[in-house]
Parts: sequence; C-alpha cells; structure tokens
Amino acid sequence: MKQQLPIGISDFKKVIDENRAYIDKTLLIEEIVETGIQVALIPRPRRFGKTLNLSMLRYFFEKSEKDTSYLFTGLNIWKNVRCRNLQGQFPVIFLTFKVSV
Repeated sequence: MKQQLPIGISDFKKVIDENRAYIDKTLLIEEIVETGIQVALIPRPRRFGKTLNLSMLRYFFEKSEKDTSYLFTGLNIWKNVRCRNLQGQFPVIFLTFKVSV
C-alpha cells in the first residue's frame, strides 16, 4: 500500500507516527551543526515545508521528558554519530505564526 502524502500536516512527529510519505531533509540538522551558525534565515515560498522543517529541528534538539529519538532512526541524520549525540539535549522555544484552519 502506498504511503499517504502529508498534505496540510506540518508536525514532524505526526508525519512519522502516521507513516506518511516523507522526503528525508534531516541533513539540514547536520548542516546547522557542522557550520555552527547562530541564526538561520530560511526563506521559501508558501507551502514549501518551512514549518515542517522547523518542527523537525524542534523534535531533534528539544530536551523533553518523552524520548523522540525514535522519530529519527532510519533517517539520514541518525548515521552521523556527532549529531546523534546532540539529540534531545537543548531547551527549545518553538513559535509559529501559521494559521490553523
């Protein structure tokens, strides 16, 4: 059976948990870690995955009581041991101005 597209879903955890089709963009995490950037401006057109990518970054870096590492097993970022060790290690403030309908 084909995986359903995550149309309108901008929560990374929901996409992975519901086994929706996902193009692996987790190497964005590696790029952020390796370059050591302090501020990233990611301009993209509307409906281009900005909120989904920010959600992915949140679930990767956020220190929380629930373990979210299972979301990344099998994805490209999990092959990088240095990045894997950073998973779930930081407090994260996540804001979105997306209007939910």
